[in-house]
Amino acid sequence: MDKDTASDPAIQTQALTRRFGTLTAVDGLTLQVPAGSIYGFLGPNGSGKSTTIRMLCGLLTPSGGDATVLGIDVRRDPEAVKRNIGYMTQKFSLYTDLTVLENLKFMAEIYGMEKSAAQERIAVLLQRFALESMTAQLAGTLSGGQRQRLALASATLHKPALLFLDEPTSAVDPESRREFWEFLFEMVDDGTTMLVSTHFMDEAERCHALAILDEGRLVADGTPEQLMSELPAAVVEIQSAAAGTRAVREALLAAADIFDVAQLGSRLHALVDPARSQPIAYVESLLQPTGIEAELSVVAPNLEDVFVMATLHKKTEQAA
Repeated sequence: MDKDTASDPAIQTQALTRRFGTLTAVDGLTLQVPAGSIYGFLGPNGSGKSTTIRMLCGLLTPSGGDATVLGIDVRRDPEAVKRNIGYMTQKFSLYTDLTVLENLKFMAEIYGMEKSAAQERIAVLLQRFALESMTAQLAGTLSGGQRQRLALASATLHKPALLFLDEPTSAVDPESRREFWEFLFEMVDDGTTMLVSTHFMDEAERCHALAILDEGRLVADGTPEQLMSELPAAVVEIQSAAAGTRAVREALLAAADIFDVAQLGSRLHALVDPARSQPIAYVESLLQPTGIEAELSVVAPNLEDVFVMATLHKKTEQAA
């Protein structure tokens, strides 16, 4: 295998497709993941994130299209892909009846590491992920955050150039999530590339770039800043008394030029067709019949607005 250069993408796909019978789980996915970055996969359940990751890991054979991972063709040599990557699944997949140390030693054997190199690497990871005091503890007795750290240590034992993380923080508390992301950025600084699937907007915003998937298709991709700045809608924030918020939302959703309305406590975010040159005046005209008073302002989009617009816009196009 040729050595990667900084300019080569770590992952490249062209029309990547996976079918299960009549169901198309991934539909013509084309993307590039730059080396030395954290690339996010954002999408609802069933959008094809996990299926894509499993194809890129060499665990599922594509039904169509092409993909290379670290320059390796996933269809021609899936075993070579597996040797060069790390993969952390959403569900804790280590042995709960083995200790922390036993799990790490077992994984070192699976990776074919020499005993002395494995011992040295395990010692480094135990310290790095604050597991030194838990080496004799059964994995099944660890907290969610501790299991997460052990899983990350196991996935990086062999120093992979590329790490796949499938919703790795879905079962842990906010503090553990924040700590986990600090570990990820440390590894990126050391040269590791990562593809992380998530359904948390704050995590997606931490990524250097991200792709939004919906129903197996790529519906948006770019840096978080780029996606927010290029949102094809005006965002009008509506501040109203809590008692009137529901009525305001219902009135706005009935209008053709309102793409969606999200509630944020006593505030609403209305996504307005950009063809409306005066979005505040337009929203005011919609609220007037309700008799509900509200404060309106145009605000910068957030990533949730991008996500809603990307998935909604695709469905609108398909309906048309």
